[in-house]
This record gives sequence, structure tokens and C-alpha cells, in this order.
Amino acid sequence: MSKYLKQLITDQLSSELEGVTDCVLVNVIGLSANETVDLRKQLREKDIRIRVVKNSMAMRAVEGTALAPAFEGANGTLAVCYGGEDFVTLVKEVHRHQKDEDNFEQFVAKGGVMDGETLTPEMVAEVSKWPSREEQLSILVGQLLGPGRTLLAQLESGGANLAAQIDQIDGSGASDDAEEETSDDADAEAEAPAEEEASDDSDAEAEAPAEEEASDDSDAEAEADEEE
Repeated sequence: MSKYLKQLITDQLSSELEGVTDCVLVNVIGLSANETVDLRKQLREKDIRIRVVKNSMAMRAVEGTALAPAFEGANGTLAVCYGGEDFVTLVKEVHRHQKDEDNFEQFVAKGGVMDGETLTPEMVAEVSKWPSREEQLSILVGQLLGPGRTLLAQLESGGANLAAQIDQIDGSGASDDAEEETSDDADAEAEAPAEEEASDDSDAEAEAPAEEEASDDSDAEAEADEEE
């Protein structure tokens, strides 16, 4: 390959990787054409791009950038994986395909770079266990809402207890009122016969003088007849 052609390839690779700060290097040597097409398609669905590069050209293309540490000590032909929603999601996808030995047996992570730090294959496997950006946001939201839920539960619990106590007080008061009304009714019923008896006695007393007066009048009439 001529120097001119190598320079064109290097310039194109440099343009493609411009602005990329994190990546994973993988081995694709040994994959069939169909496996390569299928792999690219699946990665593209996750907005992940893969670019096969020769290490010497890649080193010149990323010289002075954040990706340079990834190619230090690398040899031969590798593929650069970059993109995705976030770096953890990228690593998770790479690790998932690496575990799929039935379809992508030769697809193996060789290292990478994250925030300017070189990653070994073991470190790449460890990063794949981290929560993704979406998972981290979900965890953060849960942590923010947790104290609010706890406070709301405590407030509702206190209010429920207070309401129960108020209901209990209102219920006992109503019972006392009912008992007082019942007692008043009983007293009224007890007084009613006494009043009736008193009324009967008064009527009897009133009738007695009337009878005496009538008897006196009869006696007087009888004496008058005898005198005549």
C-alpha cells in the first residue's frame, strides 16, 4: 500500500473518530462474512458503530486524542467499537456478543479506553456489570422519591390515628347522649303514674265533700217534714 493511500485512510479514520473519547477494541478476525454483517446490524440497532483498523494507522489517526491510550501495546488488526447511549451500554453490548459463542465465537474484547484511562479485557468485563445511564437515573429517582414516600406515609399514619381517635371520642359522646335520653325517658315514665295517682286522689277528695253536702241537705229536708 502506498504512503499516499495510507495517509488517505488515516485521515478518514481520524475524521470518523473525531470527538470520540471512549471506545472498546475487539477482535473480529475469524468471523465469517455473514457473521460480520449480522454483528454490524445488531450493533447499529443500538447506535453503535464498528470500524476495522490496522493498529499502526489507528495510532497515527488518534495521536494526541483521548483514544490514543487504547492503542498503546496493541498489535495487528482490530476493530474499534464506539457510540451507543453511553459507554456502559456500549460495553454491555460488546460483552453480550462476546458471550454468544454460538454466533460470534471469535468476537472478543481486547481492551479500550474510558475517560483517558486504558482498559484491560478484565476491566472491560467489570465495566459491563455497571448500571447504564438509564439504570442510574432510575436508581437516582428512586433515592430522591424514597424520603418523600417515607414522609408521606408517616404523615398519613399520624392523620389516620388522629382521625380514629376523634371518631372514637365522637362515638362515645353519642353513646352518652343516648344513655341520658334513655334515662330521661325512664324518669318521665316513672313520674307519669305518680301524677296520675295524685290526680285520682284529688278527684276523690273533691267528690267526698259533694256527697257530704248532699247527705246534709237530705237530713234537713227530713227534719222539716217531721216538724210539720
